[in-house]
Amino acid sequence: MRLDKKVAVVTGAGSGMGKEIARLFAQEGEMVIVSDININSAKDVARDIVSKGGEAIAVLTNVAKEEDIQNLIDTAVEKYGTIDILVNNAGIMDNFVPAGNLTDELWEKVFAVNSTGPMRAIRKVIPIFLEKGKGVIINLASIGGLCGSRAGAAYTASKHAVIGLTKNVGFQYANKGIRCNAIAQGGVKTNIGATITDPDEFGMERANVDAVIDPRFGDSEDIAKIALFLASDESSFVNGTLIIADGGWTVY
Repeated sequence: MRLDKKVAVVTGAGSGMGKEIARLFAQEGEMVIVSDININSAKDVARDIVSKGGEAIAVLTNVAKEEDIQNLIDTAVEKYGTIDILVNNAGIMDNFVPAGNLTDELWEKVFAVNSTGPMRAIRKVIPIFLEKGKGVIINLASIGGLCGSRAGAAYTASKHAVIGLTKNVGFQYANKGIRCNAIAQGGVKTNIGATITDPDEFGMERANVDAVIDPRFGDSEDIAKIALFLASDESSFVNGTLIIADGGWTVY
């Protein structure tokens, strides 16, 4: 058991990458708080984990709301006494909207979920980690945080912010036993596409210019395995950086 008796909070864990991260962590002995804006999906994941001998609870969380983040972390501590690992996975797309068509409303919505939510969750767990003298934070950043046009302006900027946050937290708390890393995933088969409701024609065309060189889509399980490595002691010397998992898409 690589994560035996540790406690993890995983946001956006009702489906996709978050679901597979939660399930794999539980298989490795972790107690998992399955957090999602869709409570029914979160409960299904938690029940599946428990049915297989693991331990998990579901918590309704809109990561864009400060009060929901507070409740999520407080619930985890009340249930299990502490938190060892935080996985900021919840995220939304931005309909490929370019800067010229971008509204304040869309910008703020995307940043609230993709950037502010992770910041607030990190801010909430830092005191817990400092008291313990250890803790692990994993952020799902996307190759959108490395490149200029894998989505629209808001998503791209929000994921660049996540990478900057990862590096800052990783360095500033490195001598406090806290590690913070990110995963920059490429095309992965999840339901995040459901958040693309009215794609901007121009923005989508520009974002898909290099789609023909994408070697393949990954599976959520591929990302979960990387998250497990970052959560475990096997990555104890890995901090403040990101692992690119895109099948080689961005190498070209």
